[in-house]
Amino acid sequence: MNEDHYEKELAKLQVALVETQAAAVKSGERIVLVLEGRDSAGKDGTIKRIVEHLSIRDTRVVALPKPSDRERTQWYFQRYVSHLPSAGELVIFNRSWYNRGGVEVVMGFSTPPEQAEFLRDAPDFERMLVESGIRLVKIWLDISKGEQAERLQARRDDPLKALKTSDMDAVAQSKWDEYTAARDTMLARTHTPLAPWHCVRADKKKPARLAIIRHLLARVAPADVARDVKSPDPDLLFAFEASATTDGRLYR
Repeated sequence: MNEDHYEKELAKLQVALVETQAAAVKSGERIVLVLEGRDSAGKDGTIKRIVEHLSIRDTRVVALPKPSDRERTQWYFQRYVSHLPSAGELVIFNRSWYNRGGVEVVMGFSTPPEQAEFLRDAPDFERMLVESGIRLVKIWLDISKGEQAERLQARRDDPLKALKTSDMDAVAQSKWDEYTAARDTMLARTHTPLAPWHCVRADKKKPARLAIIRHLLARVAPADVARDVKSPDPDLLFAFEASATTDGRLYR
């Protein structure tokens, strides 16, 4: 994508985000964006572009560390509930309760019964959020194995990205197939009419960012703002369906 074209498109979308937030503050709308995906799929860069011009007072990015000993004794969803938005707020979860459907499965950080309970309960939890009036948007960022390898190496080589490295980077590639299986199960079990998953092919960062912002605006922007926003390319961002795990739309 031409850099000039990208910057112009991004600027227009960021204006629409500002207009959307102004309307949400006025109406009391509550918005939750859940961003999940493979390690190094581009969540941080996407969030940076979404929040760049938004109100700090009315925008929160939530990226929780591993649970404390006390939190491990609580209802699983409890520590996420405390971060849900009040009137006029946008909350972005940079990873979320779906840790239990992904990394905890692959790394054995929770038990199979706990994981089964999560897959059973997550749709009901999200139904309650939506029925309470929260606008819930869930996006899975998917990248290929080769692209992930390049991005993880770039993290290791760049001292400015040192804070983005983690112990999980070391196993992202060696446990690629396990993460693929966990992704497929999680998406299939938690994709519902009230809280659907949308997936974006994120090997190319800039088109993926624009697609995600366009989709977010389509879901939460007022009609007079949304009508001026182009729909994302359906080959780039699409609603999850089971066939996507086998027809090449999601990377294996």
